[in-house]
Amino acid sequence: MGEPITDGISRRNSTELDSSNGGTPPPGYHFPTNKLAKALQDSEKTPLVLVACGSYSPVTYLHLRMFEMAADYFNLHSRYELIGGYFSPVSDYYQKEGLAPAHHRVKMCELATETSSTWLMVDSWESLQPSYQRTAVVLDHFDEELNGNMGGMKMPDGSVKKIQILLLAGGDLIESMGKKDVWASEDLHHILGHFGCMVIERTGTDVWEFLLSHDILYEHKDNIHVVKQVIYNDISSTKVRLFVKRKMSIKYLVPDAVMRYIFDNSLYCTKLTRKRDYVSFAFD
Repeated sequence: MGEPITDGISRRNSTELDSSNGGTPPPGYHFPTNKLAKALQDSEKTPLVLVACGSYSPVTYLHLRMFEMAADYFNLHSRYELIGGYFSPVSDYYQKEGLAPAHHRVKMCELATETSSTWLMVDSWESLQPSYQRTAVVLDHFDEELNGNMGGMKMPDGSVKKIQILLLAGGDLIESMGKKDVWASEDLHHILGHFGCMVIERTGTDVWEFLLSHDILYEHKDNIHVVKQVIYNDISSTKVRLFVKRKMSIKYLVPDAVMRYIFDNSLYCTKLTRKRDYVSFAFD
């Protein structure tokens, strides 16, 4: 195991990086592509896919809104064209206190997106892995599926464009990247240098001010996109779990299908979770 960190993150050393199970497809696993755009509307742009890693215990309207806020950003001013987005729930081997079993969390994400979105999908690969997977490894998995197995985005003239993958996260993820012994430097360079990050900035915070104080983040600042929340939303999975335990209403905090699933399966009725998510409180 890696060294335990107070924020619930375990930093992996070099030996552990090499021993990751990333790249092993679980039995019966199928990478979803049914909602990916088949062609670019603007052939001059670079195809883009957003990936959000987190616990999603349960998925909330804030998680869905973060994707939509990112979509607005890229629609208004960007060299990228958004062709799809993915939820990637963490595996049970993260061993977070009170974490609902992975199959429940995957199913809730599927219920939240199957009819409400034309471009959001749920990838179960990370949740099915027999060990904890670092964010860098998860993004490598998406790269292999989209640009390796699928071959990228095929253009009308026969050429192929590489699909750019961005990690979608809350502003506190970026702040966690500046803490010693939380993220390995090689992972930060790989995530921000090879892929990039789309940050949803909370009201009252200043991500760019933070970037100035961190050498690795500042080095890759051109690959970090920041969007401010115009309408403040602080719904969290932690609060939803607490409401369920206290027998309070969670309607309009989560999609109705997710709410029904929680009650039908008696989730979150007895055990509270107080540890922070390994990615972000916003993605708790």
